[in-house]
Amino acid sequence: MLRASLRQVSAALKEGQVTPTELCQRCLALIKSTKFLNAYITVAEETALKQAEESEERYKRGQPLGILDGIPIAVKDNFNTAGIETTCASNMLKGYISPYNATVVQKLLDQGAVLLGKTNLDEFAMGSGSTDGVFGPVRNPWSYSKQYKEKSVPKSHSEDEESGWVITGGSSGGSAAAVSSFTCFAALGSDTGGSTRNPAAHCGVVGLKPTYGLISRHGLIPLVNSMDVPGILTRCVDDAAVLLGSLAGHDPKDSTTIQDDFRPFELPNLTDVSKLSIGIPKEYHAPGLSSEILGLWSKAADLFKNAGAKVVEVSLPHTRYSIVCYHVLCTAEVASNMARFDGLEYGHRSDKKDSTESMYAATRREGFNDVVRGRILSGNYFLLKQNYEKYFVKAQKVRRLIANDFAKVFRSGVDILLTPTTLSDAAPYTEFIQEDNRTRSAQDDVLTQAANMAGLPAINVPTALSERGLPVGLQFIGRSFQEKQLLTVAKWFEKQVQFPMIQLEEVKRHDNGVFQHQKSASFS
Repeated sequence: MLRASLRQVSAALKEGQVTPTELCQRCLALIKSTKFLNAYITVAEETALKQAEESEERYKRGQPLGILDGIPIAVKDNFNTAGIETTCASNMLKGYISPYNATVVQKLLDQGAVLLGKTNLDEFAMGSGSTDGVFGPVRNPWSYSKQYKEKSVPKSHSEDEESGWVITGGSSGGSAAAVSSFTCFAALGSDTGGSTRNPAAHCGVVGLKPTYGLISRHGLIPLVNSMDVPGILTRCVDDAAVLLGSLAGHDPKDSTTIQDDFRPFELPNLTDVSKLSIGIPKEYHAPGLSSEILGLWSKAADLFKNAGAKVVEVSLPHTRYSIVCYHVLCTAEVASNMARFDGLEYGHRSDKKDSTESMYAATRREGFNDVVRGRILSGNYFLLKQNYEKYFVKAQKVRRLIANDFAKVFRSGVDILLTPTTLSDAAPYTEFIQEDNRTRSAQDDVLTQAANMAGLPAINVPTALSERGLPVGLQFIGRSFQEKQLLTVAKWFEKQVQFPMIQLEEVKRHDNGVFQHQKSASFS
């Protein structure tokens, strides 16, 4: 049952094959047995069981609120949740309980979803490994999978357990790990430069970054206001479409959301791709791209071509400036957004009381880690009067050129862009931490952040297992507000590649229900 899709489990709930309470209890039990993954910061067990009981009553009356009623979900810990601690994995917000729900959280609750808890992340979502939060790093469930263990070089048991595990990617690594390990059916992440798609690729799940403005940011603690979007993590493309339909649309509390009503859609089963034009951006053949991922990218292009689609090489010439441009704009907005954490209104406050200024400085020194402080310093430097034109304004101009590149390609007749999501499969934690956060983020965001700069929708689709038995994903980028086309193509591709399901012993012990179908790998 824990392996079922949203539609399958919704049907099972309606037919009485399982109750919301039973489903919730199974997920909570699995969360406890996979605690070593460190995917969750807060598990709201009491609240979740109460929500499940309320859902059960609705099913008994034959009045479920919708497809999500009774279905356990998780939320990244940078979305505000009334009555449940919101920490952003930082000392600055330890103990902070928001008086309101983020719009996306409220929409899920309004449709009867059961909120299991808040997932782990890099502090204030600044990172690409989910290793820099104050609650410790998140471990990739695939580190403990049968597929990875069979391919790993044998080590002593204790050494393997402590140093052999691989990262989830970030910054939404907790949400990706939660979905991948079957502790929830879907999760919310956030995506500023790839923070949903990157961990989705490393954890073998679907990660959707919607068009900027399609889903409300109200209640999402901001990193970069002009690029942040709530992200969706699920186990299949159809589930991502279901969640998108529940979350998208205008929000009067977020002036950047679309004004038009959003109509939820059901994805068609695409059988003919001959009318599609798939673009392959040559600039995404980036330095550091592994030969293994390059080969999968090429095979995926051939898959579309052999099925009758038009596959063309395209150019996005300003992509090579994108990561530098992103760094300037990201840190500038971070400096502005982090100014609110001063110890005066909410969050951590230092005991140092010599003066307001010393308390303010000590609070920020104690509350933020080195990564956050470093980005604040960089951002303030770029925003200095003598540097503003030279860095910030110039970066904004380059951002416009990047967006224009995408617009030009889509005007040329290309429907969807196909690219890698990451440069390689997930790195072992011990290797990943050898480099500093800024270097790692610059490397890991290089293939994903341009879509954020242009505000375009993009999705990671799990594609195959690497030679090490770890997931590898490919990215599809679509036109603005054309999520239906993007997801339809992604669903067709997902069906062709038949990505294998993770094999975890912990899940087998807790999942004795139906729908334990096993996909077979056919694309590698």
